[in-house]
Amino acid sequence: MKRNLLPVIGLVVGLGLIFASMAADGSLLRYFDGPSLIITFVGSLSAIMISFPLSTLKKVPALLKMLMFAPDENRWGLIETLTHLAKKSRTEGILALENEIKDLDNPVLIHGLEMVVDGTDIDTIEEILNVELEQTEDRHSVGQQVFIKWGEYAPAFGMIGTLIGLIAMLGDLQDPALIGSGMATALLTTFYGSLLANIVFLPIAKNLEIQTANEMKTNEMIVEGVLALQRGDNPRVIEQKLQSFLSQTDKKRKKEEQKSVEVAQEF
Repeated sequence: MKRNLLPVIGLVVGLGLIFASMAADGSLLRYFDGPSLIITFVGSLSAIMISFPLSTLKKVPALLKMLMFAPDENRWGLIETLTHLAKKSRTEGILALENEIKDLDNPVLIHGLEMVVDGTDIDTIEEILNVELEQTEDRHSVGQQVFIKWGEYAPAFGMIGTLIGLIAMLGDLQDPALIGSGMATALLTTFYGSLLANIVFLPIAKNLEIQTANEMKTNEMIVEGVLALQRGDNPRVIEQKLQSFLSQTDKKRKKEEQKSVEVAQEF
């Protein structure tokens, strides 16, 4: 896991720009209204509590932690590991991989290698690993749905708060001087709902979606490597096949690192 401060930086910059524009026209206090904030945040939270079971909502703190500590997707390292295992399997036999498993930390790779060592047929290995990947994706998608729905509910409750404020204002028009301030207060809930949805909830959902996609791509690469090991493919062929999962940027960065190492060795 590596620390990821980019979401926090984005949140601070976004809120800073909004608050700066608000402060340019006067005091920030006029943009604060306790009841409006309660209607928007607590109201949307209550809708989330109705929509999802408690077991899912308990995972929200862990999901937020994922924003700060993104997994280190070292695909080059996994390719080198799988290539090494393929070479060892060819020279020492498939059972020699059993001693290598205890040094690994990727659960998908460990489970796949255990089935290879046990002699499980390739179709069964592929089926089991693909089911695991589907279940992992489903678990992650539930977390994404929490924040997607929260991003939908917040503006809706903001509109509800605005309607409540307008009804209360229109119900008492004895003092026309209060219409302007009453309208401004009523619109604050719409502002809060839009703000929470577009700078907090929906960006979090998108971040989790991208992290899930990256993890799934890494796991698909591992499954392909495990199946190639079971088939007894040439280690060089396995390496080239797995490199197709890498982006051009990753390949270029690796070549530059290798070139730097070669230059350093010359000296």
